[in-house]
Amino acid sequence: MKTLQDSTFKQLRDFIYEKCGIYISDSKKYLIENRLVKRLQEKKLNSYEDYLYLLLYGNSTDELSKLYDAVTTNETFFFRESQQLDVFVDHIVPELMKKHSTKDIAIWSAACSTGEEPYTIAMMLLEKGYSLKKEIIASDISDSTLESAKKAVYNSYSIRNVPMQYLKKYFKPNGQSYELSPVIKGMVKFMNINLIDERKVKLITSRDVVFCRNVLIYFDDRAKKKAVSLLYDCLKPGGYLIIGLSESLHNITRAFKPVVINKVVVYQRV
Repeated sequence: MKTLQDSTFKQLRDFIYEKCGIYISDSKKYLIENRLVKRLQEKKLNSYEDYLYLLLYGNSTDELSKLYDAVTTNETFFFRESQQLDVFVDHIVPELMKKHSTKDIAIWSAACSTGEEPYTIAMMLLEKGYSLKKEIIASDISDSTLESAKKAVYNSYSIRNVPMQYLKKYFKPNGQSYELSPVIKGMVKFMNINLIDERKVKLITSRDVVFCRNVLIYFDDRAKKKAVSLLYDCLKPGGYLIIGLSESLHNITRAFKPVVINKVVVYQRV
């Protein structure tokens, strides 16, 4: 069994933090060790030191993507934290459309993982009779995760919260899997975006709503502040940032105004 030395772990941790803002505490060393051992086997490397050398000097964006996959948990499913989604379609969307006198609102699902969030948003908007002119932008840091999102084939775990009328209308059973309707797939455009990479984030502009749910928990305060500042710049004045139900911007920024709608807190750019 290969052993991850403390010094190598610290270098790996610093490398991951500088690249994507994800902070890994000392207590997670065993997790990194367990998750990266597969990468060592696949790359036929003898040690974690060799793997670190590959990351530092190998110049492989593909390996970076594999590293991000290994250290993040792509825990997601359709209609996750649905009370936020209800507030979005029943309150925020009508308000923005009335304010702008248009049906054309711009949405970004940041850190979308395998696509369940942006596809849920697309289905809910369609069910409410909204036809967006712009595609929903959905992004993640991992290429393999994005490829899976584009295929839009899901297992029973992912679709377990999907209401029956949506399941019948937008999914086609395929063996043990469920294939999403091409209509919904066509409403979402996927991009690889690192949330602390200023150059990448600046590609997204003039958004009415940004979803960035259950992502900031992976960042320390410095990385959170940077990511939230960049997200702020992506939003139009009066636009909304929606983070996870268990997350808060309380100690991160005063640039957003917390707005409570039906007991759900959302953040508005003022």
